[in-house]
Amino acid sequence: MGKRCRRQHVGPMALITLIVLIATALLGASLAPAASGGVKSGRTGTDSGAVTGASSGSGSAAAPTAAGIPRLTDARGRTLTLRGWNVEDKVHHGPDALSAITERHFADLRAHGFNFARLLVFWDDLEPRRGRYSESYLRKIRRILDWAHEHGVHVVIDAHQDVFGPAFGHRGIPVWATRTDGLPFTPHPDDWFAEYFEPAVQRAFTHLYEDADLRRAQARMWRLLADRFGGHPAVFGYDLINEPMGEPRAGEDLARAARRIEATQLTPMYRRLAAAIRTRDRSNHLFIEPTPIVGEGVPTGLGRVPDERVVYAPHFYNTAMEAGADYDPAAGWITAYENAVTAYPREHSVPVVVGEWGPLNSGLPNMRRFHDDALASFTRYSSGWAAYVWCYGGGYCALDRDGRLRTNKERTATPYAPAVAGTVRADTYVPARETYRLAYRSTRRPGTTVLSLPPSTTGWRIEVSGRTAHSSARSVPPGQARQVRVWAFGGAEVEVTVRPGSDRRG
Repeated sequence: MGKRCRRQHVGPMALITLIVLIATALLGASLAPAASGGVKSGRTGTDSGAVTGASSGSGSAAAPTAAGIPRLTDARGRTLTLRGWNVEDKVHHGPDALSAITERHFADLRAHGFNFARLLVFWDDLEPRRGRYSESYLRKIRRILDWAHEHGVHVVIDAHQDVFGPAFGHRGIPVWATRTDGLPFTPHPDDWFAEYFEPAVQRAFTHLYEDADLRRAQARMWRLLADRFGGHPAVFGYDLINEPMGEPRAGEDLARAARRIEATQLTPMYRRLAAAIRTRDRSNHLFIEPTPIVGEGVPTGLGRVPDERVVYAPHFYNTAMEAGADYDPAAGWITAYENAVTAYPREHSVPVVVGEWGPLNSGLPNMRRFHDDALASFTRYSSGWAAYVWCYGGGYCALDRDGRLRTNKERTATPYAPAVAGTVRADTYVPARETYRLAYRSTRRPGTTVLSLPPSTTGWRIEVSGRTAHSSARSVPPGQARQVRVWAFGGAEVEVTVRPGSDRRG
């Protein structure tokens, strides 16, 4: 598997600087600040180690969440839920690129009940020299997609960047596409996020957004990826750029800068890239991200991207926890985040999938509560999430070296419904009772709802009620992940309850 990147996190000086910047920005923008917010990128693990119908739509017929945000649907009109993890190799590049990702990653994802992976790919590996694309890299991406398909995992291909790219010691946009106008750059080895505020990095983003030749190069890169992989059965969509940043103007606070960059630079970029992809792929989803400042309780300034399959894909990080602090349930950060992040999808009627989330140290006393609160929040407004990161070791890694979910990471492996053939009325999981409840009004024609049940020491009991409704199983043995199907038709009101097996009663 090879050695992975050393763990990076927000250092204390970067944390102080960021909190001051955000507080000033929020006050200047007359917005209520979150107690502590999330702006993490450049994350890595420390040691290496599907539902069908990926060409699904997200039209107005989708069942809304409680927040009035549409849900993802498939070609049969079923309501979809994606749950999974980011899969990456940030260490290896060139001939060894992506070598830390193996079939085991996808076998283990499915074995724990997950159906989704956000696959990090890097433009600097794809096009190391201008106009010269790496066929070896493309073959490796295809091999990974083949593994995902074999194990039933949807994949979103993520064009990833951390602090722009290798010109600044990270990964992402190639050196040949990095223009700084000679502005200074000072590395911050202990406070990596501060590097985003270096003048050279900020100017590089401006050139990426504004220079005509770089715009064309980025569009060509995406046309190539869509052409090669748009028809692959594992591909669900494309995340057009990871955690985009930009260059504030003189006298502009951070909140106003973020909203201007989103409105005047990111929105046109997303429209250009959407148009480029659609020349090769008409069916897969387009995931668009705001700047990370949305994690500070600042609603995005993104405009509409005119495409029927746009998905809003914010990240969910808390600055204090990124620096190693424990979760503070009384601080109100999740509420502030939720209020900010739901404004855009509600206004533009697009579904939400949270592209990254997860604390640096999941073993602290309040992290059990954090995972439960976060998952409950996602259920209120999103069609799913990809946690960070599916690797084997310490730091952010989901699994230990033996493949067991680490402390509190197991909270992410709960029963859920990857596909519901009808309009969802209720979709809840009660951690204290380990009980999942799904209520929906079935479609008129016979349809198949899919339940995903993770391994459990007690197994599971499945109860189904409703006229015409019946299931493929009433129980699942201990220690097995299983998909259970529920059939109903005629507009029946169906209720499904999943409880621990006979050893424990909910």
